[in-house]
Amino acid sequence: MKITIIGGGNIGTIMAAEAAYKGHEVTVYTSKPRLWKKEISIYNEKDKLLLTGIISKATDSIEIAVKNAEYIWITVPAQLFKKIAEKMLLYVQAGQKIGIIPGSGGAEFAFYKIIKKGCILFGLQRVHSIARLKEYGKSVYQLGRKKFILVGAIPTTKVFDICSTMEDIFDMPCCMLDNYLSVTLTPSNQILHTSRLYSLFKNYKHGDTYLKNFLFYEEWTNDSSQILIACDKELQEICKTIPLELSSVISLQDYYESWTVETMTKKIKSIEAFKGLPSPMKKTGTGWIPNFYSRYFTADFSFGLKIIKDIAKMFYVEVPYINIIWNWYKNITLEYDIEYFNICLTKNEFIKIYKFI
Repeated sequence: MKITIIGGGNIGTIMAAEAAYKGHEVTVYTSKPRLWKKEISIYNEKDKLLLTGIISKATDSIEIAVKNAEYIWITVPAQLFKKIAEKMLLYVQAGQKIGIIPGSGGAEFAFYKIIKKGCILFGLQRVHSIARLKEYGKSVYQLGRKKFILVGAIPTTKVFDICSTMEDIFDMPCCMLDNYLSVTLTPSNQILHTSRLYSLFKNYKHGDTYLKNFLFYEEWTNDSSQILIACDKELQEICKTIPLELSSVISLQDYYESWTVETMTKKIKSIEAFKGLPSPMKKTGTGWIPNFYSRYFTADFSFGLKIIKDIAKMFYVEVPYINIIWNWYKNITLEYDIEYFNICLTKNEFIKIYKFI
């Protein structure tokens, strides 16, 4: 098959290598095509080579990347969805399968015109593997592979065929979700990252500095866990209220098998693939400050937590902790040029998207 990867970061690189290794014709759309090699290698955490795939080409032309591709996998942060969708709209054709990896971030709204054009939108509930770049455009580390993939699609009737393809490419079971909203509401980075960032920086004022950059996961605290669990419970209340099948939106407490604040902290601090990762901060002449232009902020708040907050409001679900975190972020970033997601639909229009067959 002809497969195009939009985005040359961690996930885009590992997916390109795996698909090419399976013999598919892989094109990578990136702003830096000259830095890409034909051979893309995957290593494990001990620097052992796992596999090498030979891609067809890397390009910065959206027309070349999109035309005639059977699958187009979008691996850019959520704040870029609208821009990418606008670039793609002229060149996509009915029947092409557009995959969002991972599928949260309001993709069904950003790519709505493409769906109406006859394309199939699908999303992974979470990434199939944790990845970190080893050398840009050449190699990547595989640090934690999931046991299975969960996929939701619009139209819902297309999910079976997509699952069959994903199983073949990634050699792991693929389970079908009842609807795409089960992807959108997954309590992943939009809950995990935002809870942690609020806990870290809730007392920050512009002009303050920190002595170091905190390890994001290894220095996880009980305060972070308490906020995370509270937001996770609020999200579950939203799922219970919406008149769609959302039982596959598993709470983070169940996902991590951690039902108390202390066990959640211990679990998150112990995840091997998360070790060594810093917080989204930048160094100044006087110390460290939060980097509010990091995707941890611009994607996970503005196109993650904001979507959950807006859906809760639409269905009259009280979410005090989510509101506290969102209001903190909005106030602290008032002077920054950051776009926020907004749902401009009625309740019936919203539900109709996920019942599209």
